[in-house]
Amino acid sequence: MSRILAIDYGIKRTGIAVTDEMQMIAFGLTTIPSETAISFLKDYFGKEKVEKVILGEPKQMDGTPSQSAEIINKFLETFKSNFPEMPVERVDERFTSKMAFQTMIDSGLKKKQRRNKALVDEIAATIMLQDYLHYKK
Repeated sequence: MSRILAIDYGIKRTGIAVTDEMQMIAFGLTTIPSETAISFLKDYFGKEKVEKVILGEPKQMDGTPSQSAEIINKFLETFKSNFPEMPVERVDERFTSKMAFQTMIDSGLKKKQRRNKALVDEIAATIMLQDYLHYKK
């Protein structure tokens, strides 16, 4: 089998998570500067077999697109032009950053470590991917 990769795209940083090859477990891969996302993915797709990409879809509480939706939609257009054969599924990413921060607290990370926004983005991508795996079953 091949992996599923999740992207939590943001204005400054992008959290990336992947599954194991059996698509059972999601784990954080890295956080990268958003402007390097396409080059990072080209390199990663050249090394690893990825079946599908999950991309966060930011929504407000009432289900309408949030302010960052336009930025993510532009990224999606760029992604599709660079990787036309790669399937992309959009998933609701509401609360993933808050859940990531709470996960950091629950795991006992110190306050200084919890300020690491890159780690929050990576954990948020992991939560998004794990939720996707859970609902896919």
